[in-house]
Order: sequence, then structure tokens, then C-alpha cells
Amino acid sequence: MKILKFGGTSVGSPERMKKLLDIIDPLQEQIVVLSAVSGTTNSLVEISAKLLKEDKQSALTLINALHTKYNEFVTELLPEADYLSQGKEVVDYHFNFLSSLINDLFTPIEEKVVLAQGELLSTTLYHIYLKSIGVQSVLLPALDFMKIDEDNEPDIPFTTEKLTPLLAKYKGNKLFITQGFICRNSFGEVDNLRRGGSDYTASLLGAAILAEEVQIWTDIDGMHNNDPRIVKNTKPIARLSFDEAAELAYFGAKILHPQSVFPAQKYRIPVRLLNTMEPQAAGTLISTESERGKIKSIAAKDGITAIKIQSSRMLLAYGFLRKVFEIFERYKTPIDMITTSEVAVSVTIDYLDNLENIIKELHAFGSVEVDKDQSIVCVVGDFSAEKHGYAARVLDAIKHIPIRMISYGGSSYNISLLINTEDKTEALKSLHNRLFE
Repeated sequence: MKILKFGGTSVGSPERMKKLLDIIDPLQEQIVVLSAVSGTTNSLVEISAKLLKEDKQSALTLINALHTKYNEFVTELLPEADYLSQGKEVVDYHFNFLSSLINDLFTPIEEKVVLAQGELLSTTLYHIYLKSIGVQSVLLPALDFMKIDEDNEPDIPFTTEKLTPLLAKYKGNKLFITQGFICRNSFGEVDNLRRGGSDYTASLLGAAILAEEVQIWTDIDGMHNNDPRIVKNTKPIARLSFDEAAELAYFGAKILHPQSVFPAQKYRIPVRLLNTMEPQAAGTLISTESERGKIKSIAAKDGITAIKIQSSRMLLAYGFLRKVFEIFERYKTPIDMITTSEVAVSVTIDYLDNLENIIKELHAFGSVEVDKDQSIVCVVGDFSAEKHGYAARVLDAIKHIPIRMISYGGSSYNISLLINTEDKTEALKSLHNRLFE
């Protein structure tokens, strides 16, 4: 069985939703994971923000506007009267629920329920559409088998335990539809896998049932060797290892959710990145194997802040780094890059909610410098120790650009450079010309 995930743009209009059958083969065993229709989750986030602020009138205006869009969507998707009636009944049900929240106490718990409505709508409407054209499918509620534990980590054994009998119950059916992104937490409440989590859902399902392959269908033909929004003549990468894909996803390649690689990697399930608009394109295959001896891709991550702690007391100070890292841990702030010397340590972060408190505590160790508006440029490929000259080529390509930090050797798959964000475009273009052209 294969897992096929389609993102918001792939189901962004009735026309695109109908065209999914150009890709989905109802005669092959597969679970289709759908995101919310593009724009829906953003609207639901906005509605939730208004409700949390008790701005009820603004929330109701947004709900009604989105309701109107879905009425237009379902009218185009389901022209036959009987199925249109079913579709409108589904749409009305979900928007009546949203409207009912106007006069109730609204907390972050209800917010999670609101955010789930997009995926519940897209999957149910697609299920009705398939029924309207005579294609048999089974709608599987993700809330019955997707779960995160008390640490917000997915519970794959739980998914296996709950999903396996569900699939067996519908033995003989080949096409299953379910929601991406949404799940239940350890208290049984509706929760989610965070933004972009439909990729994660697909990978988790692949791991849970040991699928033949996970396919992530989006609006670009695989992962490219640079950011196509900035650099011309980028090309899709044919093959990546799980580690290479994880590095690229984390450091800015938007096509793939950073966490989605790990479940598939653990259970050795191949992941293929494909283009809904060009189904015949080869895309990118992510697996345990990769082409060696090549530089694969360049990615960049914005919104980075660099922090340098300098102190002569660091010299041979036992436990110094542990104490520094404990401050970031206490404030639940992940570190992206780190470099050290005898008298200083520099780190980068992209989560700034607790920056002021972190800096205040770091002052106990010495002087602290903070640089904002930084970007991490990550070059991914075969940087194993026996490869000569690759790092030199990277540095030579941007010798005219000031570099704040360099991280090299922590992984055999990348070299990461911290630069001013204003220099990012020039860095990406210069690296591309030197490494690929």
C-alpha cells in the first residue's frame, strides 16, 4: 500500500480536486492524505485570534466570508442536485459549529478544534465527489488513529494498533481518504501536528503500516538545488538520502516539513516528492541511498538571531557549556548552530519569545552580543572527511560576503554559514554559479 499526500494547493479549487484522479489510481491500494483547501487554515487561524480576543463581531464576519467561499466551492465541485445537497449539508454543519463558538468560552483547546475544520471539510467533500462519479472510497477519520503523547510526540504504535483493524474492516476496498495535520493528544482532545503537518501525517502513516512508499504531492517538481524563487535555472534533485533531505528541510527548503522525514527514515520507507501540476515529472526520491561525491543543494533560513557569550572565565571551565545550554533548555528555545573558542561561544536561534530573559541570564557568564536579521545558508551534499576541496569551493564562492559563523564537521552532509539577511540573495546566486553552473 502507498500513502499519497496532497497539499492545500493540490486541492485549492474544485478543478484541482477533480484532477487528483489523474494521479490517484482507484485500483491500487492507497491511503490519500489531504490538507485543507489552500487559504482555509490561515482563515481559521485569523478566526481563532479574533475569538481569543473576544472580538466576536469580527470573528463572525470572517466565518461568514469563509462559509460563502465554501458554498461556491461545493456548488462547482458537485453539480448534481443530490450530491450538492450532501455537500452543502457538510459545509453548513461545520460552519454552524464555528458560529456556535461565538457565544461560548474560547480557549486554546477550542482553537485546536477550529484549526481541524479545514481538513475535515476537504476530505469529506472529496469523498462525496468520488461517490458522485462512481469511484468507491472509504473515509477514515484521522482522529480515530492519530495521536501524540504527553511530550507532543506521535505515538506510532497506537496508530498501527488502531489503523490496522480499520483497514481490515474494509478489506476489498483499495482507496482510503483521511485528514492530514490533525490528531488527538494524550488527554483525548483534538490537537494537531503543527503547521505543515500533513507531510508528517503521511510519513507517520507510512511508518505505522510499513507502506511501500510515501508520496508527497505539491506544486513543484521535487526538491530543487536552490531556491527557485530567488535563483534562475534551478533543477530538481533526483535522489537524496534521508539525512540530506532532513538538513534541507530544516534549513529552509519549503517543499518538505522538517519533521516528516524522521518516521520514514526510522522505518526505511522511501519518500517521493512529486508535482501535482506535472505528474509525469520524476521528482525527488528520498531513501537510505544517495549519490555520493556530489554537492546536492543550497537552502537558506531567515529570521535568525546570533548570540555570542564571551568570558575569560571560559578557559578550561568545566561544565560551562552545559550551564549555557541549560538556559536555552529552560526557556524551550532550540539552537540551530554553535561555534566555540577558548573564550567565547556563539549560538543561533530562530525562536525569540524568551530572548530578553535568555540574554539576562547569560550576562552572568560574561559579555553578551546579539545580532538580529541573520540568515543561515546551508549547502548540502557529500562533505565526508575523504572528500577534498568541497568546503573550499563553498567559501571561495562567497569570499566577497561577510560571514558571521561557520558550522562544518558536525555532519557529513552539510556546511552552514551565518550571514546578514541583506546578503542572502547574493550568497545564493554566487554559490549556485560556483557549484552548479
